[in-house]
Amino acid sequence: MSQNPAKGRTLIAAIGDEDTITGLLLAGIGDIDAHQRANFLVVTSKTTQEQIEEAFTSFTQRKDIAIILINQHIAEYIRGILDEYSAAFPTVLEIPSKDHPYDPSKDSVLKRVQLLFGE
Repeated sequence: MSQNPAKGRTLIAAIGDEDTITGLLLAGIGDIDAHQRANFLVVTSKTTQEQIEEAFTSFTQRKDIAIILINQHIAEYIRGILDEYSAAFPTVLEIPSKDHPYDPSKDSVLKRVQLLFGE
């Protein structure tokens, strides 16, 4: 019997600008685990690319996270890592922000789907 890869994955993680993260926290996604690790990163003008990469990598390695939401304009900073990421869990979804509309041509998940269907 195969083990369910989604078992125990109950959290949504988020990497985004202040407005996006504030909205998601107000909606109830915020969590700090027993190791004092938050499931979100607020990206400001002072946040480095390395900090974004580190947060993304740590979220992908956690066994309690099912989905990672990332603002598309922030995803551009780590596009190489996102394009290489292929695990089913946690699933990565690029979302728009208040100041940056969604551009489907940049979405790594949508690109993979289009390749599968030969579009």
